[in-house]
Amino acid sequence: MRAKFKALVGVAGMTACAIGAPIAAQQAAAPNGSAVANPANWPQLPMKLKRDPKVEARVEAVLAKMSVEDKVGQLIQVDIASIKPADLETYKFGSILNGGNSAPNNDELAPAPEWLKLFDAFYDASMKRSDGRPKVPVIWGTDAVHGANNIVGATLFPHNIGLGAMRNPDLVRKIGAATAAETAATGIDWSFAPTVAVVQDDRWGRTYESYSEEPEVVAAYAGAMVEGIQGTIGRDFMKPGHVISSVKHFLGDGGTGGRDQGDTRVSEAVLRDVHGAGYMTSLPAGALTVMPSFSSWNGEKMTGNKSMLTGVLKDRWGFQGFTVGDWNAHGQVPGCTNEDCAAAINAGLDMFMYSGPGWKQLYANTLREAKDGTIPRARLDDAVRRILRVKVIAGTFDAGRPSARPLSGKFNLLGAAEHRAIARQAVRESLVLLKNNGGVLPLKPSANILVAGAAADDIGQASGGWSITWQGTDVSNKDFPNGQSIWSGIDQAVRAGGGKATLSRDGSFTAKPDAAIVVFGEKPYAEFAGDRATLEYSPEDKSDLALLKKLKAAGVPVVAVFLSGRPMWVNPELNAADAFVAAFLPGTEGGGVADVLVAGKDGRPAHDFKGKLSFSWPKRVDQYVLNRRDANYDPLFPFGYGLTYAAGATVPVLDETKPDVAAGDASQFFGRGRAAPGVMLEAGGALTSARVDRRAQEDSLRFVFKGGGDGRVALAAGTPRDLSREANGQLSLVVEYRVTAKPQGPVMLAMENNGKSAAVPITAALNGAGSDWTTLAVPLSCFASKGVDMTKVARPLVLTSASALGIDISDVRLAMAQGPMACPSK
Repeated sequence: MRAKFKALVGVAGMTACAIGAPIAAQQAAAPNGSAVANPANWPQLPMKLKRDPKVEARVEAVLAKMSVEDKVGQLIQVDIASIKPADLETYKFGSILNGGNSAPNNDELAPAPEWLKLFDAFYDASMKRSDGRPKVPVIWGTDAVHGANNIVGATLFPHNIGLGAMRNPDLVRKIGAATAAETAATGIDWSFAPTVAVVQDDRWGRTYESYSEEPEVVAAYAGAMVEGIQGTIGRDFMKPGHVISSVKHFLGDGGTGGRDQGDTRVSEAVLRDVHGAGYMTSLPAGALTVMPSFSSWNGEKMTGNKSMLTGVLKDRWGFQGFTVGDWNAHGQVPGCTNEDCAAAINAGLDMFMYSGPGWKQLYANTLREAKDGTIPRARLDDAVRRILRVKVIAGTFDAGRPSARPLSGKFNLLGAAEHRAIARQAVRESLVLLKNNGGVLPLKPSANILVAGAAADDIGQASGGWSITWQGTDVSNKDFPNGQSIWSGIDQAVRAGGGKATLSRDGSFTAKPDAAIVVFGEKPYAEFAGDRATLEYSPEDKSDLALLKKLKAAGVPVVAVFLSGRPMWVNPELNAADAFVAAFLPGTEGGGVADVLVAGKDGRPAHDFKGKLSFSWPKRVDQYVLNRRDANYDPLFPFGYGLTYAAGATVPVLDETKPDVAAGDASQFFGRGRAAPGVMLEAGGALTSARVDRRAQEDSLRFVFKGGGDGRVALAAGTPRDLSREANGQLSLVVEYRVTAKPQGPVMLAMENNGKSAAVPITAALNGAGSDWTTLAVPLSCFASKGVDMTKVARPLVLTSASALGIDISDVRLAMAQGPMACPSK
């Protein structure tokens, strides 16, 4: 049986690759290669968007009347959390954006009309001037990465990894168009999508934003998504209902070794043939903006790489749009800060993306450099010309106020029936059947079916990161008013077939069911928080596995529906289930899962499985990079694998042994009663400690500071942690705690590196906490601003008190806190 299974998975989906040469050999050949590209090594692209003399004449007419102050303003995009509409009356910035955790009125659940109202205010301010110089309308950029995902009520489509499993570019084009229409309903005119990363290491927390580990899948989708978002050149390009797209992240963001904002060390040929695949189709399709990556190529930050931004993208490829930076990424270019970076502009960046209080300094510094020639006038004019060109092509100059545009205010487009039908089809086609032993699936609709698991009735978990909130956390089903959970979809399908479905989160039942569907998987995350040490599913909590085993031991046929943003090592869970479905992150149309799992009234499958793996599935916990061009390619399920009802197979018992490797969540320092791997708990001075219960037995620690001496609790990293990217990304040190005795004096929370400690007072927070479990979030920037070298944090938490205090601590981690954040002052 093992030999038969190996033969089956060894050939499934093996297709010829039209892009790229043997990758593993090239990667091995250039670990320390040059970061200077030779444009002649890159193909010339057949750009469909040609220069329009009328557009160019209009651009030149506007440019000629602009002052240097006006021009510099166009180079800056500021987060709405950092700027008010009235500021644009003075500072004529080219763009605003809402970052992942920014929203009107600091309310991430703000209704759609509030978004449109705020854009009107920014637009009006940008157009208010009486000095006779040109009025250049501001544009608003947003991360609409799987639907208009910041807006309550929007249709949320499967994340890119699920779309990749569909192998359906035509449907991707429809998804892009639906997303554009829902985005346009709020007046917003620019989407930071699509992501065309070709992810090579699945530990990266943004793996789910990638269509595939294989370049040909990404290439097939990138152009189609751009055409969906912007329209097709020669037909409906940038017509009402379409918005500007931004292809990201240029270039090599998927090759950073599983680390966000890392370094892609590959040859120029691999950078071109693998990581460049999406640009070969998206740019010819007319993509109007490109977002350079946070990441580096062979040690050089891409945001400052002139050979790539200017030499390849603009000169060789002939890209006529503009480049926009990622979130303060220019500040990581050598010699730069977030508020001063002429080097990035001179390398070919056209627009800064800035968040923070220092946007006036960024403007002043850039203006000074434009005036003194540090930024040459030709480079300044080229950047502004590109920005104006996009605004003219997109119709921004003529569209008027956001609320006056054709689709603006048509909020019935959010979650429209047509869009939901597209999303439901995408869910059906993205599901990959990994196992169906004994033909457990499809389930008879007349059966008594138990639906279990923490994720079964959780639309937020099915949607993942970038769903209302940046990390996709702190949302509930009511925040998706036009969505349907997986449980709801199954219940509806079973009742329609004359059967009975029962929701039981913990899998308990009185009458034995005919079958059980267990929905479980990764909790939502986005970049930073999603990076992992290994691909083992939930090494810190095996309750999902226990649930599967409990049902199987009771003689109930078990169907596992696994939600994840990447392939994961789930051999134990696969063994504990009779059928196993990789659902990835399906979004708000949970009924699409039921469409495939539950048969029609005639007992036949209403829809067969169509999904094929766009990422290889690991056989071992330490398989992070699986490439089918590698001679040692040995996955559990290869790229292209996916069973169907028409062509099934039996999966044997899988090996559950695993090597002794570091596991867990890289953003977690303390949880479940113990320090995370690689972290040591230190406690000393005038205090005592004991184990207490919160969610489980002895999963928290109680510290009693006695007073009369310095009590100290610290979490020490065995190897100093580089938290600079998390600090730049506005993450916080989050502590879940309970006060058992009010502080009798000052309490300080600090971070330390060798020779430097930075502390903030948290006494007021503890005094106001009450006796229930609560959360304290201190932005990492509070420690960075006090001088801690965030690239070498030795102790991410140091809690000190010389006075009496009682406190229980259950979790310490890095996370994005909700709402506006400030440094504690007392």
